Formats: sequence, C-alpha cells, structure tokens
Amino acid sequence: MKIAALVLGVTASVFSILLWIVLVFYNPYTSSTADVAGNTFVMLCLPACLAFISSVMYKQYFMLIAFIWSFPISLYLSFTPGIFAWFIAPCIVYFICFLLMIIHRLIEKKHLAFLNN
Repeated sequence: MKIAALVLGVTASVFSILLWIVLVFYNPYTSSTADVAGNTFVMLCLPACLAFISSVMYKQYFMLIAFIWSFPISLYLSFTPGIFAWFIAPCIVYFICFLLMIIHRLIEKKHLAFLNN
C-alpha cells in the first residue's frame, strides 16, 4: 500500500503540474496570462508540489492539505469544457493517497501491537 500511495501521489502531482503548464502557457482562451498564472499557480501548482513532497516523504497530512487546498478550483474547473476538467482527477487521487497512507499506518500500528503482545 505504501508503494501504491507513492506512485499514485507522484503521478497525480506531475500530471497536475503538466496540466497547469498547458493551462497557463498554451491556453488560447485566456486574455491575461499574468492573473491566470498567479492564481492558478497558488491554487493548483503549489498543492501539486506539496502532494509530490508528501508522497516522497510519506506525510499523510500534507497530502490531505494538498487535497483541501486544490479541491475548490479543481471542482470549478471540472465543470468547464476541455482538458482542464481533468484537474479534478489529481485532486481525487490526492485524497485516495491520503486514505491509503492512513490505512497503511493503521495496519502497521495494529501489526506492531500484535507483535508486542
């Protein structure tokens, strides 16, 4: 489960960063890229970086923070036409990774308690 959380978290965060690059630099529908770049960097790219770090360092609460942080704008973008609706996918994967990390931690604690008795 630990490896699955690592792979899913890293993949989702890289996918989100790449999608953000497409949104900012290759989106023909935005008129002012400075506003879009700044706002979406804070709301999409930074949580993706946090999710990447969380996956590599295996810090479950950082993953939860990345999910909560990126959820509002990801939900908003999920109702838009085009590829930017895919921003909801990494956000959901952040939550799945958080759950995998929590489940793994609970199993690990239960297993260690079993070994101590």
